[in-house]
Amino acid sequence: MKQESTAQNTPPASPPTSSPVQHPRDDGDPQALWIFGYGSLVWRPDFAYSDSRVGFVRGYSRRFWQGDTFHRGSDKMPGRVVTLLEDHEGCTWGVAYQVQGEQVSEALKYLNVREAVLGGYDTKEVTFYPQDNPDQPLKALAYVATPQNPGYLGPAPEEAIATQILACRGFSGHNLEYLLRLADFMQLCGPQAQDEHLAAIVDAVGTMLPCFLPH
Repeated sequence: MKQESTAQNTPPASPPTSSPVQHPRDDGDPQALWIFGYGSLVWRPDFAYSDSRVGFVRGYSRRFWQGDTFHRGSDKMPGRVVTLLEDHEGCTWGVAYQVQGEQVSEALKYLNVREAVLGGYDTKEVTFYPQDNPDQPLKALAYVATPQNPGYLGPAPEEAIATQILACRGFSGHNLEYLLRLADFMQLCGPQAQDEHLAAIVDAVGTMLPCFLPH
C-alpha cells in the first residue's frame, strides 16, 4: 500500500477557463467515448476499452447512498454502493475508459444492464481531469443514482452504513470487498486523492469487524 504524505492534500488547481474541453466523442473519431467509473468500475470494468486514465471530476462527492439488491446485496438485505452527489466543493477520483468503434455499443449495452437495469443509475455528462494532464480535461459519461430510483437509500451515519456493509453480500461478492477495493484504489492514487466519507466508513468497519468475526 502506498504511504501517504502531507506534501499535497488537494487536487491540482482548476485549469483556466480557456483550456480545451473535449467532447465525449473525441480524437476525430465519431465512434469514440469516455466513460467515468468511480465505484466498482475502477477495478472491474468488464468491457473492452482502448485507453484508461486515472483522474477526478469536480462538483461531485462520492456517497454510499445507493442500495444494491443484486451485486452486493439481496432483496432482503440491500448492500450499500456509491453514487455521486452534486457538491460545489466536491472532488471525486476514479478512472475514465475510452471505448472506440464497436467497443462503444458493446460497452453501453453491458453497462445498461449492470448500472441502469440492475443498479438503478442514470447517465450524466461530467468533466474529467486526468491525473497526469489535468489541464487537458475531457467530457465523459458517468452513471449516477438519483433519489428518484427505487433502490436509493440516502444518507445515514457512517457507523450504520458500515454495519450494513459488513452484513451484506450479493452475486458479485461481499459488500465489504467492494468497500476495501475502493479504499485500495484511493490509496494508489496518492495523497491528493481525498474521500472523507469513504475513509470514515473504512474506520468504522475497522472498529466493528472484530464483532463480526467468529471467536
